[in-house]
Amino acid sequence: MLIIPVLDIKDGLVVRARMGNREAYKPIDTPLSPTANLVDVAEGLRKLYPFPAFYIADLDRIERRGEGTPLNQLQPLLSIANIWLDAGFSEQDQLASVLQNNGISPVLGSESQTGSSTLEGLCTDARLVLSLDFRGDDFLGPRSILENAHHWPSRVIVMTLGRIGANSGPDFDRLADIKRRAGDRDIIAAGGVRDLHDLERLEAMGIAAALVATALHNGSLTPEAISSLMENETYGTAEKGRKIAPSPHSQF
Repeated sequence: MLIIPVLDIKDGLVVRARMGNREAYKPIDTPLSPTANLVDVAEGLRKLYPFPAFYIADLDRIERRGEGTPLNQLQPLLSIANIWLDAGFSEQDQLASVLQNNGISPVLGSESQTGSSTLEGLCTDARLVLSLDFRGDDFLGPRSILENAHHWPSRVIVMTLGRIGANSGPDFDRLADIKRRAGDRDIIAAGGVRDLHDLERLEAMGIAAALVATALHNGSLTPEAISSLMENETYGTAEKGRKIAPSPHSQF
């Protein structure tokens, strides 16, 4: 299983996310970094393990609260890892601009969509990632995105906002349902991962990767536990590894 650390950015700083209540997010206080600066926190995470990819959520853009983080500020990270970037994308021209940057995979969050046309136009792009966003039992976004699995790209995140930072475990039932409908697409769990046991259960279900934050910062996932999963990934050589998190210099 691939572990992808999450970096939530608000007002230019990495914040501690909890249960999707974004207005209450505060700059992160973590033993892994002396500051909440994006690069400092990323470097601290990579001291645990040389993760090949980071998931970055630009909360200011997702919430339509300003310009957000410029792409050029992400360049230091691109020298060490790939970036999955969720910045409230909703239009094809926004995605086309991001796709010009090697090493960045744009994440199309369902909560940011008003229709399904953007997804339908780009669903065959190998670098596109779809995030199916849920708050409780409610799907966030047009129902057509959830219902028409044939328009899903090759990588699909199942994001359960209420479980983020809540120490309640992943939404295993919903993940199983989405995986059943997804065919051979890679399913990525987001929200609720507490420890190695959760990740091993997800792996046994056939979940390809997990977005993780709290368990990395609070020490629940040790470097040894991370290695026990990540070293089973034939990253960079097997087709699976290239699909999930290609090298920073690949076309994907």
